[in-house]
This record gives sequence, C-alpha cells and structure tokens, in this order.
Amino acid sequence: MNDLAIIANKISKKYRLYNNPTDRLKDAFSFTKTKYAKEFYALNDINFKINKGESVGIIGKNGSGKSTLLKIITGVLNPTSGDIKVDGHISAILELGAGFNPEYTGLQNIFLSGTIMGYSKEQMEQKIPEIIDFADIGDFIYQPVKNYSSGMYVRLAFSVAISVDPEILIVDEALSVGDIRFQQKCLRKIEELKKDKTILFVSHDLLQLNKFCDRLIWVNEGKIVGDGDPEEISKQYQAYMAGSALSEYTEIVEENDDATDLEIDPINNSVQVFGDNKAMIKGISMFNSEQKKIYQAKTGDKITISIQVSYQEILENPIIGFTIKDRVGNIVTQTNTFILKQNMRNTSINKIYRYDFKFIVPPLKRGAYTVSPAVASGNQIEHTQHCWIHDALIIKVDDQQEYDLEGFMVLDDVSFDTK
Repeated sequence: MNDLAIIANKISKKYRLYNNPTDRLKDAFSFTKTKYAKEFYALNDINFKINKGESVGIIGKNGSGKSTLLKIITGVLNPTSGDIKVDGHISAILELGAGFNPEYTGLQNIFLSGTIMGYSKEQMEQKIPEIIDFADIGDFIYQPVKNYSSGMYVRLAFSVAISVDPEILIVDEALSVGDIRFQQKCLRKIEELKKDKTILFVSHDLLQLNKFCDRLIWVNEGKIVGDGDPEEISKQYQAYMAGSALSEYTEIVEENDDATDLEIDPINNSVQVFGDNKAMIKGISMFNSEQKKIYQAKTGDKITISIQVSYQEILENPIIGFTIKDRVGNIVTQTNTFILKQNMRNTSINKIYRYDFKFIVPPLKRGAYTVSPAVASGNQIEHTQHCWIHDALIIKVDDQQEYDLEGFMVLDDVSFDTK
C-alpha cells in the first residue's frame, strides 16, 4: 500500500429488516420466493483512500453510516460486499466504553484492552502509570467501570487508546462527553499525534474538524457525497443540515426606496449562496458612526453592519443575522434578530429591506475577518434557511500595536500587581 493507510473499495453493508419477529422465522423456513424482509443499506458503494499521516474527519447526520464505516475499518463488522485494506496498527474508541467489562475495575480493563490489542501483561504494566495519569480519575481506577460516569468512561477509554502507540487512531464522537478541561487535554494530544499518526475523527463539531483535519469526508444515507477541503465540505454540510441546497444568486430589480438611502455594496458574484430562494441577500456593507462606508475599523469604534434583503415570498417574523469568522474559519461571534428579541414585521414581495446592526468593535486582534449574513424563518432551534452567504464581506481590524499571543481577543486593559 506504500504511503496509503486505508483503502476502501466499493464497500457496502446491507441489513435485512423485519416488521416483526415472526417474519424472520417465515423468511428462514420459507420454501417460496416470498420476501418478508426489507433490505436496508447502511453503506452503499463507499470508495476512498487515506494517506499515512493524514488527519481525516468524517461528518454526517445521525444514522448516515459513519459508525458502521468505522466498525468495518477496525474489523468489528464485515462488509456485505467490497473490501477494506488497512496498513497499520489501529486503536479506536468506537463507542463509550466499548470493549470494557462492566464488572471489571478500571485497572483490570486496562489489561483486558491491552490483551485484545496484542500486548503482554508486562508491556501493559509499563504503560499503567501513563494511562492512569492521563485519565485522572483518582481511586475510581480500582472500582468496577459499571459505577463510572460517562465522563470517566471516556477518560479511561481515550487514555488506553493513545497509550498503545497506534499507527492509526480512530475517535468516534467520544470527545463530546466529559468536562471541557479533559476535552482540551485530548485535543492537545491529538494535535501532538498528528505529527506522525493517521487519525480518523468523527464529530458533529465542525470547528474542531476544520482545525484538526486535513480533509473531510461527508457521508449521507450510506453514500459519500463530499470529500475534500474541510472548509468547503463543512460549508456544504451546514447548508444541507439547514434544509437548503446550493443555489444561484438571482437579481431582483424592484426596490423599496427607504432601504436604498445608503450605498450598500452588492453581493460579489464569486461567493457561494445557499438557500431556498424565498429571500435574497442583495448587499452588505459596514459603516462608521458618520454613515460613511468603511472596510477597516479599530477596537472601540461604533460601527453598523447593514444588510439588504429582498423577499420572493411573504415571511412572518423573519430572522436576519450574521456570523463573524477569523481568517481560518473559526467563529468569533454571531448575532441575529431572534436572539436580540426583535419583533420583525411581515415582509412584502419583491421589495428591498435594510437591516442595521449597530455595535462597538470588541478588542479583536489585528487581521482580516469575514462576515457571513443569513436570512431564515422559525426560531433559533428549528428554522428554515432562506439565504446564507459565506464570507460575503471582508473587514479588517487594525489595532495600533501587534499582539503576538494566541486567541481572538486582545487583553489591552489588564491591571497587574505583585505582593
């Protein structure tokens, strides 16, 4: 396989589903061609290659086939058709506490896991201090794991998985459990392992995946529908999960006079526009306190972000908002009219409305930021995305001094004392 760690060739996994248990018996003893089962493909013709040393994120809605795919890669399941080739020792956390005997103590389960992975008792004894130290669950290491909280489970499972020096590490949603300090600890370890390991990382946290992964594979309804650059694939996935599809931007001529008193920049034709076209974002600009259009601001400046929207259908109480991201796609902040508890008026068809968001620029680090406006209807939890434009406006924050530390914000007003 040379430089390839994993090759999936036409992988399919088919299950037979029955409406009731008696249908299973009828199917087993039937001498006719009557079919009592319904065929369900958890995976259907999956093909991909993963290079050694590559960090790959796998995304998809619940039930899309992600976990089934990982179980086939690790050998827990066999595919119905196709073949999988793996070059390297795998360590995986597929399910919370998978492989642990609930009656055994944490310490006993460490040895059990080591035996399953092919390590001798003597080899595992050498790893015990490192595993216990990383898990940091105290005396619970001597208690049966059936008494563990979900956070303790994942602490021990992750500690064992990384201690065996795997060539391929697979983590399936495990880091969504536990306290934030341990999550950060695990992510730092994954960052360290990225230097010479192959990592498969399943998560619904796109920010995590965009940061740690070289590539994203999007699985939907058992098929791969996207494979490539993390930022690009995550944009497509976000739009899909919002109930929308990629659409072309369409010009609307009619205008509402009271919404055009400011000269707002039209949307650039090169940007991606997602939505069902019930609303169209016509333009977006940033203005200073004197209503002068600007593209650069400083901490403390009073600014207005103005968004022009035209509607193709009447929407009751629409939601208008935007996201500000840094240059690598991390979300800095978001806001919208629902969160701001604004009672929006019903819209009219084919007229342009202007929505102004006024705020003071927070102490952001010097650099370029993007603004992604959106229009939806519903509420914060359940809503339909009508128009969503990634990176529609680029703005610059220009502080007077450089800030060489990590993070989004500048702590420029810090008092310090020593005693």
